[in-house]
Amino acid sequence: MSTRGTVLRSHGPGELLKAEEIELVAGPGETLVEMRLAAVTQQDRAAVAGKQPTAPFTPGSEGAGVVVTSSAVEPGTAVIVRGEGVGVTRSGLWGRYAVVPDAAVHRLPSGLEPATALALLTPALTAHTAVRRVADVVAGETVVVTGITSLLGRLCAAVARSAGATKVIGLAWTTDSVEPTAALVDQIVRVDGLGQVGRELPWCAAAIDTVGGPVTSGVLGHITPGGRVAVLGYKAGEFTTIDLHQLIGRDLRVLPVNLQRTVFEPGAVGQALADIASAQWRPEYELLSADRVGEVLDQQAGRVLLDLSVLP
Repeated sequence: MSTRGTVLRSHGPGELLKAEEIELVAGPGETLVEMRLAAVTQQDRAAVAGKQPTAPFTPGSEGAGVVVTSSAVEPGTAVIVRGEGVGVTRSGLWGRYAVVPDAAVHRLPSGLEPATALALLTPALTAHTAVRRVADVVAGETVVVTGITSLLGRLCAAVARSAGATKVIGLAWTTDSVEPTAALVDQIVRVDGLGQVGRELPWCAAAIDTVGGPVTSGVLGHITPGGRVAVLGYKAGEFTTIDLHQLIGRDLRVLPVNLQRTVFEPGAVGQALADIASAQWRPEYELLSADRVGEVLDQQAGRVLLDLSVLP
């Protein structure tokens, strides 16, 4: 099926994005999506800066829309689009319509708003990788998540719960308010200003450590034999002390979470979104009309979403 629609295209380094009407044709193994929203990611900024493989080029590597035609998903299905080179090695999503590989189309879980899903997609994939892939949390385990009051900490707790953890424990600094985490954890254990973990922390099969520093060392002392610690942050410090006696004697594993070297397996996006869909999320993001994207291309902080529905 083919259609005509307006897209924002880059024509090379230093060139402004231009709105152009083009014809899009969906071939075998491809899905035509009517786009509603798109994120502005670091990957997109690099593409617009001239690192795209060809010019002209339509940027946009993450977006939300509704399927028009597809051999894989029913027309009218709300979807998130990400992966398979979209917006990187092939034309992206900053347009009224987009043609993408079937494998880049992921159903939007019911109860999860498109804007919320897009705003949380990157940290949700980070949590998915840490909990399900690196720590390999399985049903029946007790899991502790450090830095539980952060967005990433709460997402990790939600993923652990979805993975079947029997008990999820959150570690929080003594000065942190833990009210937003109440529905995600079974117990809160406090960490003092020196990173000392409270003695009430029980034995755990796995830990998802988002803060690092002395907290990592404290958590290791509460991991059961054969357990593991997935480390994905070091806000509390880049250095920690590891007791080699307990590391070797209890056969513990300290595992880094490195997203730059991670290739997401098929289904990871859908699973990550499904894992967090049941919780009430209020992510922070800025919503702009698509014609204002030039105002935020140099912006390095904050999540920006483009409203593509304003394009003709």
